[in-house]
Amino acid sequence: MQKGNIQVNTENIFPIIKKFLYSDQEIFLRELVSNATDATQKLKSLSSLGEVKGEIKTEELKITVKVDEDKKTITISDMGIGMTEEEIDKYINQIAFSGAEEFVKEFKDKDVANMIGHFGLGFYSAFMVADKVEIHTLSHKEGATPAKWTCTGSTEFKITKGTRKTRGTDIILHVNEESKEYLNNYKISTLLEKHCKYLPIPIFFDEKQINNTDPIWAKKPSELTDEDYKQFYSELYPGSEPPLFWIHLNVDYPFNLTGILYFPKISSAIDAEKNKVKLFSNQVFVTDSVKDVLPEFLTLLQGVVDSPDIPLNVSRSSLQSDTNVKKITAHITKKVASKLEELFKKDREDFNSKWEYMDVFVKYGMLSDDKFYEKAKDFYLLVNTNKEHYTFEEYSEKVKALQTDKDDKLVFLYSQFTDTQYMYVDAANKKGYDVIELSGALDVHYVSQLEQKHPNVKIVRVDSDTLSKLIDKGEENVSVLSEEDGKKLVEVCTNVIKDESIEVVLENLSTEDDFMTLTEDEFGRRMKEQMQMSGMGMGMMGAMPDKYKLVLNSNSPSAASLLKDEANRDEDIKNYYDLSLLSKGKLIGKDLAAFVNRAKDLIAK
Repeated sequence: MQKGNIQVNTENIFPIIKKFLYSDQEIFLRELVSNATDATQKLKSLSSLGEVKGEIKTEELKITVKVDEDKKTITISDMGIGMTEEEIDKYINQIAFSGAEEFVKEFKDKDVANMIGHFGLGFYSAFMVADKVEIHTLSHKEGATPAKWTCTGSTEFKITKGTRKTRGTDIILHVNEESKEYLNNYKISTLLEKHCKYLPIPIFFDEKQINNTDPIWAKKPSELTDEDYKQFYSELYPGSEPPLFWIHLNVDYPFNLTGILYFPKISSAIDAEKNKVKLFSNQVFVTDSVKDVLPEFLTLLQGVVDSPDIPLNVSRSSLQSDTNVKKITAHITKKVASKLEELFKKDREDFNSKWEYMDVFVKYGMLSDDKFYEKAKDFYLLVNTNKEHYTFEEYSEKVKALQTDKDDKLVFLYSQFTDTQYMYVDAANKKGYDVIELSGALDVHYVSQLEQKHPNVKIVRVDSDTLSKLIDKGEENVSVLSEEDGKKLVEVCTNVIKDESIEVVLENLSTEDDFMTLTEDEFGRRMKEQMQMSGMGMGMMGAMPDKYKLVLNSNSPSAASLLKDEANRDEDIKNYYDLSLLSKGKLIGKDLAAFVNRAKDLIAK
């Protein structure tokens, strides 16, 4: 029998392991099953090199997990390479804590979420749930004798002669009172399903194999059919609609990377869920928070990414800042952009039909990643109110004849709420103008980006000004009212409306324009929306009241008739004003009820 101390000069290493290194307690099972997988993989490799005596049967290459609620134990068993007593002393007692003294000194009073993963502490995660851990092992080496290692969560250990008869290792955890939830079969089954579902060695629990040892991302794309990809998607996201398409990642230089990224159907920003991509390292599940590996906009995708080159911290729960990660991120972004470009060029009609589901994703990418923007600028689409799809260049060509203003700027008109702004869209269409739909949550930022990237283009909402002024051609109209009558009209309208947030102005518009139009400055409104989207709605800009302009058309027949009909003037002005509010969707509550009642009275008369 051998007794000794684990090679670390502190009594506090186990509390540090429990408290700091493993914030997620459940990963103990992942670490121990991963170690068993490594031991089995090593046996396969040695056997293929002829360095293991005797035949290794396929059924021996497996891992078994058992729970004994009565004995309060969890056992992880493999038939891998096993260990000699000397190897236990080397790999468990010493190597596990190489550099641990320095680690303790430097990090015992700090947050260690970003510690690099070279301390070999995976096995010791067992002590997060166990107050005693046993190793029963027999090496594959000829003439080896079984050995048993026991530790009760202090730096003291004991190695004695073991009783194991077959090659491999059993890790037995004597679960502590605080962690007895892990003695539940359903709990362990759930953890194995989450963390070990795609490990390359068969894992058995309750006499059933719980994992797929050959996931499709580890295969070559040429070996797979569309049905294989769809079936795997259903396996990852049961009950989800089929994906639009997918990208199979398969890189072996300058880093190793495999995976499959699926494009889900995203019809609005509300549907755009993040953290649906799962990160694996050598088929071991690590996390579904992949923001450090994927650019922010790609977290809207679904699927898996697997790379042994992604540096993980000691608990594998977060990533390190590393040049490999940046290379992987850049490569995935490039692959996604290339795939979209390929689909656009290959089948434009099909691309158009899928655009409503890609819209949020592509715009998010353009706004957040300059390199993606450079690729996407050739295939992102603008959709008008007739549901016709155009690239930026195509649309510019379509509207330039009628929608170029006096400053030679191309003016794009857009509708943010097509139903409520129908009146404005219809009026613009009748004048020959085209209107695009920009109703997404990201579109307020997207509009600003388009103007920034294309200084010769001005983008305005279709209800932001009177019809004549939306696209200012520099045409001057002469007022049919005298200057005195004009001033009087503004004065009487201001007195009837009595709203300080409304500025009443008189303009010499076309006879085609309405008599009274409520407008809101495009820049001010857009700025306010951007601030609100950025979470600053209650800040200085967000708290500012809305400022509207009520434009009176001096050349409308209603202008002259109002000045003449003093008896009904106030009531008519109130009705015109309510109509202008109604057209903006701003006539609500008691004001709407009052308007409806007045309308009923007029009909009755």
